[in-house]
Amino acid sequence: MKRMFSLNRAHGSETSVIFRWQKKLGNYLATTGHDHVIRIWDRHGQIEEEVVLPSPCTGLEWDHDGGALAAICEKSSTLFIWDANQHKVINIDSGAKDGHTHLMWSKTDLCLAVGTSKGNVILYDHKVGRKVPILGKHNKKIVCGAWSYQNKFALGGVDNTVTISDKEGKTLFQFNVRDTPSLMQFSEMKGNTRSDLGENTVSLVVGRKTLYLYNMSDTSNPIELAFQSRYGKIESYRWYGDGYIMIGFSNGYLVVISTHVSEIGQELFQVRNHHDYLSCVTISQSLNAAASCGDSSIRIHDLRELSEITAIINIEDEPKGLKEIQWTDDGQLLAVSGAKGNLHCYLTKLPMLGDTHGTKIAYLTSLLEVTVINPVDGAKPIKIPIDVEPAFIACGPYHIAAGMNNRAWFYFVGEDGAERLKDREYLGTIQSMHLNSDYAAVMFEGKVQLHMLDATSNMEDRETKLFPERDDLGKVTSCDITNEYLIYSTDMGSLHFFSMEDWNQVNVFRHANGIRSIHQDYSGTRLVIVDDQGQGFIYNPVNDALHKIPDFPSNIQGLVWERYPYDKGVFIVYDETNILTYVYHRESLNGPHVNLVGITHLPFSQHPLLLYNGNLSLQLTNGKINTILLDTHSFLKEEETEKDEDSDVLQKNLSLAISLCRWREAWSICASLNKKKLWLRLGMAAITALDLDLAVRVYRCVQDAGMVLSLQQLRDIEDSNLLAGTLASYIGDFELAQELLLNSGTPSAALDMRRDLLHWDTAMQLAQTLDPEQIPFIAKEYAQQLEFTGNYPSALSHYEKGLTRRIEYKQHDEICIDGITRMSIRQGDIRRGVTQAKKSGNRQLKKECAAILESMRQFPEAAELYEEAEFYEKATAVYIRCKNWNKVGELLPNVTSPKLHLQYAKAKETDGKFAEAALAYRNAKDFENEIRVYLDHLQKPDEAVRIVKETGSIEGASMVARFFIRLGDYASAIQFLVLSKCNDEAFQMAQQHGQMEIYAEIIGTDATPNDLQSIAVYFENERNYFLSGKFYYLAGLYNKAIKHLIKSALSSTTVDETQAIELGIETASKSKDQSIVQTLISFLVGENDGVPKDPKHLFRLYMSLDRYHDAAQTAIIISKEEQKSGSYASARDLLFSMMKELKDRDIKIPSEMESNLLILHSYILARSHIKRGDHLKAARMLIRVAENISKFPGHIVPILTSTVVECHKSGLRASSFSYAAMLMRPEYRNKIDEKYKRKIEQIVRKSGGKGEDEEEPDAPCPFCNYSLSETELLCPSCKSQIPYCIGTGRHIVKTDMCVCPSCDFPALYSEFQKFLDSDPTCPMCSETVLADTLVRVKDTEKYLKKQ
Repeated sequence: MKRMFSLNRAHGSETSVIFRWQKKLGNYLATTGHDHVIRIWDRHGQIEEEVVLPSPCTGLEWDHDGGALAAICEKSSTLFIWDANQHKVINIDSGAKDGHTHLMWSKTDLCLAVGTSKGNVILYDHKVGRKVPILGKHNKKIVCGAWSYQNKFALGGVDNTVTISDKEGKTLFQFNVRDTPSLMQFSEMKGNTRSDLGENTVSLVVGRKTLYLYNMSDTSNPIELAFQSRYGKIESYRWYGDGYIMIGFSNGYLVVISTHVSEIGQELFQVRNHHDYLSCVTISQSLNAAASCGDSSIRIHDLRELSEITAIINIEDEPKGLKEIQWTDDGQLLAVSGAKGNLHCYLTKLPMLGDTHGTKIAYLTSLLEVTVINPVDGAKPIKIPIDVEPAFIACGPYHIAAGMNNRAWFYFVGEDGAERLKDREYLGTIQSMHLNSDYAAVMFEGKVQLHMLDATSNMEDRETKLFPERDDLGKVTSCDITNEYLIYSTDMGSLHFFSMEDWNQVNVFRHANGIRSIHQDYSGTRLVIVDDQGQGFIYNPVNDALHKIPDFPSNIQGLVWERYPYDKGVFIVYDETNILTYVYHRESLNGPHVNLVGITHLPFSQHPLLLYNGNLSLQLTNGKINTILLDTHSFLKEEETEKDEDSDVLQKNLSLAISLCRWREAWSICASLNKKKLWLRLGMAAITALDLDLAVRVYRCVQDAGMVLSLQQLRDIEDSNLLAGTLASYIGDFELAQELLLNSGTPSAALDMRRDLLHWDTAMQLAQTLDPEQIPFIAKEYAQQLEFTGNYPSALSHYEKGLTRRIEYKQHDEICIDGITRMSIRQGDIRRGVTQAKKSGNRQLKKECAAILESMRQFPEAAELYEEAEFYEKATAVYIRCKNWNKVGELLPNVTSPKLHLQYAKAKETDGKFAEAALAYRNAKDFENEIRVYLDHLQKPDEAVRIVKETGSIEGASMVARFFIRLGDYASAIQFLVLSKCNDEAFQMAQQHGQMEIYAEIIGTDATPNDLQSIAVYFENERNYFLSGKFYYLAGLYNKAIKHLIKSALSSTTVDETQAIELGIETASKSKDQSIVQTLISFLVGENDGVPKDPKHLFRLYMSLDRYHDAAQTAIIISKEEQKSGSYASARDLLFSMMKELKDRDIKIPSEMESNLLILHSYILARSHIKRGDHLKAARMLIRVAENISKFPGHIVPILTSTVVECHKSGLRASSFSYAAMLMRPEYRNKIDEKYKRKIEQIVRKSGGKGEDEEEPDAPCPFCNYSLSETELLCPSCKSQIPYCIGTGRHIVKTDMCVCPSCDFPALYSEFQKFLDSDPTCPMCSETVLADTLVRVKDTEKYLKKQ
């Protein structure tokens, strides 16, 4: 808070001073002190008057309206009264013989009560100058007293007595207290009922310790309140609000109590404001604030929230502390006295004086200072000192005016500062002033004076003008000024526009009521009028249009237009507590109108001055400017853009942005949320505001191509009503659209709209005036709608109205005639309708008329029309309803509906024509009834059986089964019972008649586990273990299944044993139960009966269990058995399949298996080469076999014989002799075939072992490229087992390698091609392989793995 001035030792000593502010006006401050002089100062600390007293002053008080200051002093009977208006002192002799000790003015008139040192009272009426002495009011010195608003006064003396008297001095109440009373006040103590006495309570401090409350309504129950001793003594207290008391204590405590009956004695608030000492408290009702002083500081509290300290004033130059504090009644100035005799005055509240022009604000920042700022462009503030404390301020583009009463001072404001121009006096007290660049408009006493600011102008005829020109035109109530016009209103409701350029009145508007105030925007094209009834209107001076403002507050305090260029039409209206934001829509679908956007709370004691982009600049009482963002513009906060996308705040902000037509911000919010419904909402708002470009952007964003195209087609429309009407139809406001379209230059568009909307009633009405030729066509369309809704009489009428009987509208007339036909039938004129329908060549019309007749139960006519229209199924159905079977029979060949055939079949069956009925049932696909007819009536079971097998009919099967039961053919009956899903019945029959195997065979895969178990139990009881095991297996009971299958194998023939074992293997494989597997293995190896079973079974078991190692070992054993028996091909195939299985599963192949497969395959290749005549290759393979001849024990001699023969043929003499000599051994010689015996003997005799074998060609090892014999499979260099060619038996060559496409075994590409050319069969897998499909293997690593 700003210190206005200080009075240092104003009375010449360091003793404290007594001071009092002038009541109400607060223009003067009276002080007195040790020098016996009363000094009167103005608000700026300038001395106005001095009054010298004969002795120290004991009392100093202003009257209730501040017109007179009274003072008393010790040892004097004179009353000193200073007249504030005449600035003179009046001395009045009271006539008292003792000294004056206390004085007090009445709160309502100029009555003064003075107490004396002996307890007497003098009442002095200053208005009439009458004195009334009252003796003996108290026995001793009167030290305190107070007046009430009811003109009662109370006095307290050192005799500890308190008296309450009326205005005439008559004692009304008297009571005693325990100690000396002080600080006496009148107020109203709240009770359960309102008191008629007004200020009904006298409060006083007793002995500075307790607060005494004496209620004149309840004199028998006074209240004395004591407080905590730590608070100290009571120094000061004040009543405020609704019966509350604020008390200051000497130890620095501030306490608030209530006098309400329910709260009496309770402390509502307590705080220690000062550390050492509190001397005084005061309250300002105008500021709604309280202040306390003590130590060297002042603390100010807001009475609405006591815990909030609004200001702290530290007075460093008062080290001895502060004494007394007091506010002016208006709360603007706060004075405080110090213990050293100083007095300080602070500015706590400035007059709310301010004005704006554009974005420039001029406002009062001190009592003698005006500051000009521009919060928008941020220009440096300009401070202008002024000569007087102003009552008004006016701001123009280049000037500032300030003044009071009838005088104003004008200042020119530039960028560098302000320059005082002149001052001017007017004919009355100035109420308001408005400036533009050249003129000032000054309103005073019902007049407006317009004059130029520049007195040096040569336009003398325009220098000044007074409005209104005649007194009978009323009194001016409000005025404003633009660059071109002076605008003023009168109490008679007239609004005047005066052109300063033409210097003439250009427009007068007369309102129905008197106009209280006007508020124009910065352009002057919009004007808000507030009339005497408190209603607000927007006035457009261009067309004199007046638009009411909704929800306009009745107690408006002011109005501010938005200065932001993109917010044209936005303004706020404020009252004491709220700010209402409105927006004026000059163009919209609904025409010009005003909407209330929202309400913002107005901060207490703040005055709106400027609104720019939603930011409201408010003037504070401390001479500062506060800026708030209106709640209606909350979407402009930067932090709102960071909210969550689903935030309700953003959706609320979107509503506000749309309401204010802030399209850019609305677009941003929609883009951040990206919800279609919000985009559509923005699009609707754009259409309502007639903003086509924005609407196109929005609907393009939501990909509504139809709407975008429709809106783009409207861009060239210049007729505003046509444009608005079309847009109104787009958003569904058809009444408004019609109104606008009718007012446009193309009124027929309203008719087109109603037709498009199928609003036929309205369309007919519009057509009568706009385009009568359209009536028949509208009547036809209306009739079609009426027909659809069931209003047939009106539809007939409109169809008849729709007939044009013009050749160019033939198709239209045909539609109307068809409608008349249908409606005639609907209306009961059946003959007319049927006749017209038959005449018509329209199949659809006949069908429609037939349907109508059918619904009316006119079946013969309906069927006839259906038949004529060739809707045979519908005709047949209707003929059936009227039981015309002859017609039905004629039409049935054209009918495909099963339902109709079924109806016909039932009719024929009723007539006993069963063959025709059966055929009809078949056409109707009712096979059950067809089967029933064949069985029950035609006695053709073969046909019934055929139908059941063809159709799979369950019900039919049941009927056939019952038929065979009657014939005793149980096998067939069981079959058809199963087909009919009667499994239980079929099972019982099979059980009773020994047909269980047939039942089991028939039920097949459709059996349930329970069915299968029942069958298994049956066969178990019959001791048929194989079938019981089989069905236990199918039922999933694997333990029982394996037991019965083993029993079956033990007790069966060889064939049955194999079947049982194979099913047992399947059971073990599916069960995955090790105990079952082990049981079966034990059986197969002979542990049950001591007889091992065929190893093939064990092999298959291992294979099914994926136990490939065991299967491989078993396969080797089997192959050996096959070899022993001479089945070399079977042994080779078994080893090949097992080896391929292991390779596919990436399981290591046993070397014994590979070796056995090599020997067996070499033997088979040898036989193949012999057949082909390739004896050398055969000899090489037989040599390999002969080297392992022990593996062929059953065919040693034949194999050696073949080896000798082939070696001899191919020139391998040494090998031929060697194996011939082996055959000459005694154990083999007698077994040689006689055919070859002699020749072998000759080979032995003649060669004598002297021949040599032809040298075998070499080929490189595929692993290390070492050259070795072609048939050698073990490389002596790298010790690798080399893969062999399945076509020749030779080892693989890396550069000439291929594989069989079927078995993936390697071969020599060139040799395998030759092999396949003669026989396209793989020698290993026996699959057909074409030579053309062979491809050399490039990546041989897969096949060349070292063994």
